[in-house]
Amino acid sequence: MKFIKFNDKKIDSFLFMELTDLTRTLAKSDQVEVEYGVQSYYNPFEKKIYLSHFWKDRTYHDMVAGLKSDVYLRAIGTTYSSMKEFANLLDNIKDFKCKSLAKQIFMLFEDIRIEEYIKQERPGTKRVFFSRQKMYRKFFATQLTLNKERSIFTDALFCAIYLKLTAKSPLEEIPEIHQSIDPLKQFIEHQLSRVFDAQTTEDIVSIVNTLMESFEEVLEKDMLNTYFFFPELAYEQVDETSLFKDLKAKPKLSEELNLDKEKSGDEEVLDEEMPTWHRETEAPAKSFLQFDLEHGAKTDLSGGALREGEDGDQALGAVQGRAQQSNRKDYRELESLETVLDLPPSGGQNSKENRYAFPIFKAPEKPSIDEISEYRHQAKTIESYQKRLKQMIQKTLEHKKILPRTDLHTGRLNNKLLRYFTERNPRLFFKKHDPSTEINAVFTLLVDCSASMFDKMAETKRGIILFHEALKSVAVPHQIVGFWEDTNDATNISQPNYFHTVVSFIDSLTKDAGPHIMQLEPKEDNRDGFALRQMTNMLMKRNESQKFLIVFSDGEPAAFDYEQNGIVDTHEAVISARKRKIEVINVFLSNSEIEESQIKTIQDMYGKYCLFVPDVDQLPDMLFPLLKKLLNKSIL
Repeated sequence: MKFIKFNDKKIDSFLFMELTDLTRTLAKSDQVEVEYGVQSYYNPFEKKIYLSHFWKDRTYHDMVAGLKSDVYLRAIGTTYSSMKEFANLLDNIKDFKCKSLAKQIFMLFEDIRIEEYIKQERPGTKRVFFSRQKMYRKFFATQLTLNKERSIFTDALFCAIYLKLTAKSPLEEIPEIHQSIDPLKQFIEHQLSRVFDAQTTEDIVSIVNTLMESFEEVLEKDMLNTYFFFPELAYEQVDETSLFKDLKAKPKLSEELNLDKEKSGDEEVLDEEMPTWHRETEAPAKSFLQFDLEHGAKTDLSGGALREGEDGDQALGAVQGRAQQSNRKDYRELESLETVLDLPPSGGQNSKENRYAFPIFKAPEKPSIDEISEYRHQAKTIESYQKRLKQMIQKTLEHKKILPRTDLHTGRLNNKLLRYFTERNPRLFFKKHDPSTEINAVFTLLVDCSASMFDKMAETKRGIILFHEALKSVAVPHQIVGFWEDTNDATNISQPNYFHTVVSFIDSLTKDAGPHIMQLEPKEDNRDGFALRQMTNMLMKRNESQKFLIVFSDGEPAAFDYEQNGIVDTHEAVISARKRKIEVINVFLSNSEIEESQIKTIQDMYGKYCLFVPDVDQLPDMLFPLLKKLLNKSIL
């Protein structure tokens, strides 16, 4: 298990989730992903926006402003750009000597152009772009001096161009850089003035081409540094009408066949009966007719008008009927076609990050003599806690049997009748509680079995034994599950996740279930969001009114292609479980002092429902009040 690194520094996971939500909102697509990179750009083929590391070594306020400016430029600004012109520019400069300079100047000019459109569309972004420009001006002023001192003249020219473009005064000029470049200063300033009049990406490409024709003659070397990144992609293949949408490609026909528009009268007619079947057919025929999507012929008939079928509709219609509204207007119980087609191999875990993850459930083995012996030893160490919990629950249940409920509208009449005369709506009755002899709750203990738990697993088992013995003593059903992802077998399209159920709901109250807990061992990676969703689905099948999901872990998720998005995915899984009335609590385990950044990150995923254990040896002492509170809450 690893903490996400932001160029060797831990990042603010809550900020990452905030930026992700902001990006998807502005792009109007939940399929767009966000990732940190060396430079900021948008990859239309991956549907991924990269935010620059450039903003990391700054105050929090400046860092947020810089990252948000990247989001605005890529999520909103990309729609103002032409992918066709991107491709044209790459084609124009492929033989240039200063190819990097051309690409970076283009990105700079294009960002400045679309920035104005964004500020017009969303005036609230002006403050962010002001901060962005202020930080960049300070940076490029320093870089200009350094590049001139080191005789990196092409880079110095680029820095001077940025400073001139963003100058507050028209009197600010491009400084002297090199004797071969200085004669072009007036020409460069004239071309830069055209940037502010540019309306389209095509205009920017024209300016870049004009500048580069002169630069190619006087510059000896290309740029050494990369300040703005323009990836060389196949932009001509991008559908600009769906820049952020992952539309399904229409199936291609196996043969280019076209039906005649008019009938000739010699068409072949078949009288053979062709049985069909649908979900309401009571007695399906022995044969079925199946058509594949890739076979058939093109027609001039319009399509796409889908609706729920009517009783009078033909089972196999080959004509386009007139448009009419279906009388079946309630579609809430219908499953959308898109949902059916896009169902991931994992069985639909409501998360793009888990589309290739799938569960493998593992049953416990018969406990060995050593495991039984070790379990009995550990159970004795927490026996005092277990007895105290049992006594507390029994006293609470007994008290609740005789505790009356007062101030009711119905029931037995009490002896305080004065309120009948003094109050408009008096409550004069009371009732005794019905006898309560059980706790209406169910627990799932989800244990992180990643490799980083190797130095905490022994004490974690001791805390889990406390839960198991206490819950068993008051007849509360529960299950204990260890989870991990198989690193060696994980690939881009297959990520096996193991769930080792050492104690099941069925066996949780039996005498011999406990020793199986000793079989929990540290394994490999952990995909927390996927595991939480699996346990949530299992808890939803239970009938108890109180459902608790307690997660024992020692850090952030870390699995195949899951590190950055794992925090967001886990947070979404927690929110989803709580919406289904499952209380999710995280028990964070550590063998050293817990850093403030770790606390904040865990709280970003689980909210305020976290228990931090700085010394795992103290786990039973810290779990006792938690268990006491949860059991007390669950009494009917």
